[in-house]
Amino acid sequence: MKKIILFLAFIMSLNSQSQQRPKLVVGIVVDQMKMEYLYRFSDDFSANGFKRLMNNGYTFHNMHYNYVPTYTAPGHASIYTGATPSTHGIVGNEWFNKAIGKDVYCTDDASVKTIGNGTENEGAMSPKNLLSTTITDELRMATNFNGKVIGMSLKDRGAILPAGHFANWAFWYSKTGAFISSTFYGSTLPVWVTEFNQEKRYMNYINTGWDLLKPVGTYNESLSDDNPYEGKLDKANPPVFPYDLSKIYKEKGADVLRTTPFGNDILAELAIKAIEKEDLGKDDITDFLTVSFSSTDYVGHTFGPRSMELQDTYLRLDQTLAQFLSYLDKTVGKDNYLLFLTADHAGAENPNYLKDNKYNVKNIPSKDIVEALKKHSNETFGSDLILDYSNFNLFFNKEIIKQKGLELAKVKQSFKDFLMTQEQVKRVYTEEEILASSGDDYFLSFISKGYDPKQNGDIVILDKTGYMQYQATGTTHGSPNSYDTHVPLLFYGWQVPKGELHTKKYITQIAPTLSQMLKIPFPNGTESEVLDTLLDKK
Repeated sequence: MKKIILFLAFIMSLNSQSQQRPKLVVGIVVDQMKMEYLYRFSDDFSANGFKRLMNNGYTFHNMHYNYVPTYTAPGHASIYTGATPSTHGIVGNEWFNKAIGKDVYCTDDASVKTIGNGTENEGAMSPKNLLSTTITDELRMATNFNGKVIGMSLKDRGAILPAGHFANWAFWYSKTGAFISSTFYGSTLPVWVTEFNQEKRYMNYINTGWDLLKPVGTYNESLSDDNPYEGKLDKANPPVFPYDLSKIYKEKGADVLRTTPFGNDILAELAIKAIEKEDLGKDDITDFLTVSFSSTDYVGHTFGPRSMELQDTYLRLDQTLAQFLSYLDKTVGKDNYLLFLTADHAGAENPNYLKDNKYNVKNIPSKDIVEALKKHSNETFGSDLILDYSNFNLFFNKEIIKQKGLELAKVKQSFKDFLMTQEQVKRVYTEEEILASSGDDYFLSFISKGYDPKQNGDIVILDKTGYMQYQATGTTHGSPNSYDTHVPLLFYGWQVPKGELHTKKYITQIAPTLSQMLKIPFPNGTESEVLDTLLDKK
C-alpha cells in the first residue's frame, strides 16, 4: 500500500510539473520603445521591474522588425499574428487605399457603435481590417472559446489588434477620460469598467501634476530640460518641470494624460481590475491579457528620445511594471503566468540634434515633399497627377493619366527619376519592382513585406538613413533602419528558461513561438519561424 501511495504521489508530481499551459498569458507592448533604453536607463531602474524580467527571464537583445512601415498598428498586428503587413493587411495606422479610393483607418468599422462615455467616432472600431488570425484568436479556439481574451490600451489600435477577432473585450481611452469599447464586443460595458470610469481616476494624476520622480542629477543620461529638440506639452510655457497638468487640463481635457507617464499608470490600474473582476488566471483554462502602454509613444513624439521627460516616463513605467508583477505573483502565482514584453517599433534620433553634432542630416516636412511632387507633375505633364502621398507611398490619378493619353509606366519612371534627385531620397521602387522582389535587395525586402498591392501605392520611397519626414522637434519612426526596427523582447514566467541571446531575430517569431509553448495552432498567416532557444528544454 505504501508503494502504491508513493507511486501515485510521484505521478501527481509529474502532472503538476508538466502543466500543459499557463493559467494566464500577459502580452505587454511598450509603444515606441528602443532596446537601448534598457541599457541607457539601467542604473536608474529598480531591481523589480525591467531588471527582474531581464535577470530572471529570457532577453532577446537583437530583436527587429522585418518590414516597413514601422508604425503602431502594423507593429501590434505583426506581434500577434506572426505575419507582416503584406499578409495581415494592416499597412499603416491610416492609409490611402487605392482599391476604394479613400483614406482608411486601421480599426474603423462603421457597422459598430461606441459603448461607454466616449464620442461617436471614438468607439466605431473593430478588428475587421485585420486579415489574419492572432495568437489570441487561436487560444480562444483551442479552448473552445472558454479561455478569456481581453485587450486594453490608451489607443484603440493598441487594444483591438492584439485582442484579435474573437476577444471577449477590448478597451481603449477616450478623450473624456473614460475607457470605452464598441458594440463589436457587447451591448454595454461590463459593470466593473463603468464603475472604474465613474471614479475618474485620471483626475488624481492631473491634480497632482508631473514633476521628476527622482533628483534632477539622476537624469544625466538625458539632455538638459528645455532643450531645442523637444516640443511642448503646454504651448504657452516652455517644456520644463514641473508641469501643472490641472492648467493644461482646462485647455485639452483628459487627453493630456496621454502625453504623461500617468497614462501608463491608469492603464495598469485597469489591467489589475480586469484580472480581478474577470477572474483571469483563476482556473486551468488559459486566459490572455494584452496590455499596450502608449504614453511612451506620445512622450517620445513630443519631447524626443533625449529628453528628461522621456527618461522620467521610463523610470515611472519601471515602477509600474514592478507593482504589476508583484500583483501577478500574489493573484495568479509566480509559476502560473507567462509574460512577454516587446515594442511595436522603436524611434529615431531627432535630425536637428544629429545635425548640430555635425551629422549632415535634416528633417523634411511631408508638405514640402508633396509640393515638390506637384510642381514636377505640373511642369512635366501640365497637370497634377498626384492622387495621394502618405506613409512613403505615392498614388497616381490614373483617370487623368488615361484622359491625357499618357503611359503609366513613363509617368512612374519620370517621378522615380525626379525623386532620386531629392536630397533625402535613397531609393525609389515601383509597384512592379516591389512585387518582383527576390529578397536579394535588403531594403526592397522590407518594403515587399509591408506592401499590399490592393491597398498600397504605385511608388514607394525610401529616405536616407538619419533623415526624417517630420517636424523639427521630437521624433518619429517608420523606416527600415535599426533605430526604428530594434526593439526589446523579454520573456518571463511559466516554463521560460533564464538566459539571453544576441543573434538577430524577428518580431514575427513571437506569435508562433507562443503557439508552440501553448501547444495550439499557429496564427493562419504566419511563416511559423520560432524562437527555438525558448523551446529547448535541455
